[in-house]
Amino acid sequence: MGVAVEVRGLRKVFNGVVAVDDVSFEVFEGEVFGLIGPNGAGKTTTLRIIAGMVRPDLGEVRIMGFNPFREEVRVKELLGYLPEEADVYSRLTGLEHLRFYASLYGGSVDETVRYGAEISGLGGDLNKRAGEYSKGMKRRLLLSLVLMRRPRVALLDEPTSGLDVYSSLRVRDLIKRYARENKTAVILSSHNMLEVEYVCDRVAFMSRGRIVAAGTPVELKEKYNAGNLEEVFVKATGG
Repeated sequence: MGVAVEVRGLRKVFNGVVAVDDVSFEVFEGEVFGLIGPNGAGKTTTLRIIAGMVRPDLGEVRIMGFNPFREEVRVKELLGYLPEEADVYSRLTGLEHLRFYASLYGGSVDETVRYGAEISGLGGDLNKRAGEYSKGMKRRLLLSLVLMRRPRVALLDEPTSGLDVYSSLRVRDLIKRYARENKTAVILSSHNMLEVEYVCDRVAFMSRGRIVAAGTPVELKEKYNAGNLEEVFVKATGG
């Protein structure tokens, strides 16, 4: 698999506070890569820089070889981004959401909607207003809106935040299957270090804006002689 995302030496300071400090990593096509750490570790800022929403003070990003700040239009064609705070339009049905976003993406609207409906797994509930959905159903709809146009790179910020166990499992299964079937590079952020062991091929632990450890879950547990990724994080940060 080729390299889909290259991140080199990112640094970002807000009002004298260092949010991201010398962050570097690569993500390959078809790989699920996790940025893991507590709230305030710099995960969301890193994703926003990769998405071209926040310009770094230092460093560079390449999405399939393109710079998101100099080749914005091309990168937008390749990239899908789901912010943690994203929400639905309560008066629209799930199907109306799919049709509206498909019309913005261009191409075959019917085909895009069909695929979005399939990956959402919502079935007949797509005919209901999204305001009637549970939080898990809303998250699955939002995720399908991002993925249904088959982006080459998907950025997912806390995709299972606030979901119950069953909803979280469905979302994780969807992410893993989607990345594998479409050869899409997925970068997800999470503060839940136990769940990412299931969904991520590789992870990078962030603390105070820096990456303190990176590798596959198995490699990291062996390196730090730990039983799970929470223990790895504690040992890697000297906690």
